[in-house]
Amino acid sequence: MPSIADLRLVAVGSMNPVKIGAADAVIHVLARGARVEGVAVASTVRDQPVGDDETIRGAVARARAAREALGADLGVGIEGGVVEEPGGGMRTCAWAAVVDSNGRRGIGGSLAVPLPPRVASLVRGGLELGHAMDRVIGQRDTKRGKGAVGILTAGLVDRQRAYEVLINYALAPFLTPELYEALSDSGRESSASS
Repeated sequence: MPSIADLRLVAVGSMNPVKIGAADAVIHVLARGARVEGVAVASTVRDQPVGDDETIRGAVARARAAREALGADLGVGIEGGVVEEPGGGMRTCAWAAVVDSNGRRGIGGSLAVPLPPRVASLVRGGLELGHAMDRVIGQRDTKRGKGAVGILTAGLVDRQRAYEVLINYALAPFLTPELYEALSDSGRESSASS
């Protein structure tokens, strides 16, 4: 894989303009000449992933499928989910995955916002979070704009900027590979000497 600065094409596993915009904003800081393209791919998980593990699997599947579909240097997948909390509450989660053709990957996540009881009830009843938010606030297609995070924080958190942070986290193994390789090398040494 070329160095980050030499990237030519980055594929995003979605046609959602917020997700493509987040990847574009991050990548163009690192590789001004790179092209960022969205492509519709399957997440291989439920439409509304539940739990961090399922949501991560969806992000990784999107990243891999996007990279392969476009023959890109990197694939980026972003997946939003919900997590049941002890005591009956529910929160959001979001994860980004970045993969290259050599099998290297990075995963970054956050965006844990408590959901109002009415929204959580609609999600438990089978609606995707975006559709539940649409119903509660009487708007359409909010997931392609400000999303639940923007609505619930009264605009204090911008959904695209929140996704940008997740992508930055997921890029860590690509930005500082020497630290990740040193960790895996020392892990092999310690297990071999046990």
